[in-house]
Amino acid sequence: MADRILLVEDDEKLGAQIVGHLEGAGFEPVWIRDGAEARAVGPDAFALLILDLMLPGTYGLDLLKLYRRTSDVPILILSARQDTSDKVRALKLGADDYVTKPFWPEELLARVRARLRRPDIRRGDGPVRVGSIALDVQRRSVEVDGAPVELTRVEFELLGALMRRPGSAMTRRALVEAALEAGTERTLDVHVSRLRKKLGDAGRQIVTVWGIGYKIVADIAEG
Repeated sequence: MADRILLVEDDEKLGAQIVGHLEGAGFEPVWIRDGAEARAVGPDAFALLILDLMLPGTYGLDLLKLYRRTSDVPILILSARQDTSDKVRALKLGADDYVTKPFWPEELLARVRARLRRPDIRRGDGPVRVGSIALDVQRRSVEVDGAPVELTRVEFELLGALMRRPGSAMTRRALVEAALEAGTERTLDVHVSRLRKKLGDAGRQIVTVWGIGYKIVADIAEG
């Protein structure tokens, strides 16, 4: 069964081109042209979202924030804005990738395929592996190369939050909210340091993203 991809793009010519390339690559695109209409869409019905920033009816970043309240579905941002601050803001709000216009269709397809190849755990899902780290949500267990690792509740929630979106940066504030019942971004750094130590060599898979927060990668070279 083909992966369903939601495209939110108001440019008729560009949208038609993207839909054609996605279909040609074996995906099942659903195209919405209006931001207000996209607000009513359930993101978890799709494997991935491609979201333009400048939309009629609502702003793309507002849609991004709306979707991230309930869903971990991968989201790629399309934008003609090339300022670094815009990209950083989108990543901080939960975007997984940012593609600037104009772009080659092959580039977009490569980004889509790369994102879909990465394992992810949606809310309530079972085991997932990123590199040498395996996390089982149901059993609340963690293994590194098959060996169990004992984590505190905070460390487990922190690792789980990162592994929901491997390869994508998560902000420090988002990690505090996901893992710490009470704490600050400063105490978050302490928990990350302890988590890395408990994971041993695999702790290097947790990479600091300067100015944003942290991410987890399958291959240390990706960091």
